[in-house]
Amino acid sequence: MAEQEVKKVEAVTPVAPAPVETKSDVADGKVTAPPPPVAPATAAEESKALAVVEKTEPAPKKVSGGSIDRDVALADLEKEKRLSFIKAWEESEKTKAENKSQKNLSAVAAWENSKKAALEAKLRKMEEKLEKQKAEYAEKMKNKIALIHKEAEEKKAIVEAKRGEEVLKAGETAAKYRATGQTPKKLLGCF
Repeated sequence: MAEQEVKKVEAVTPVAPAPVETKSDVADGKVTAPPPPVAPATAAEESKALAVVEKTEPAPKKVSGGSIDRDVALADLEKEKRLSFIKAWEESEKTKAENKSQKNLSAVAAWENSKKAALEAKLRKMEEKLEKQKAEYAEKMKNKIALIHKEAEEKKAIVEAKRGEEVLKAGETAAKYRATGQTPKKLLGCF
């Protein structure tokens, strides 16, 4: 198989200077036409400025015999046809592989998004559950605080009632001692 070489070719051709007519050319009757004007390169042409060219060495052709030349030409044509089919098949396979990988990447992304959404929903559900538990616990604590306050009020009322009874009893006993003229047996203080 012939050696292949990859070259970069610029699509924009350099502008050659117009040939200058000399007196000898005019006298000889030679007239040279100026080259056609080169159109300015557009953005689309500039983006296609580089191309890959495969260079193959042509097979040596024999000069003798028409059928041999025809056979060689047919062989070259068959070779070019086979190479173009191979190239088309290669491009098709590359496209298939690319499409398959894109499909798989899309499937993975969809799977990831669904799993993320499920976990986020689970997280929100847990947060709601925790908020509900927090509210219930706070309500229980408020109820306990109210119960403790109620019990404290009851105990305060009992203490106040006892104090009132003791004051009343002390007043009655003092009135009794005054009426009888006796002194109490227990004295307050250390006399």
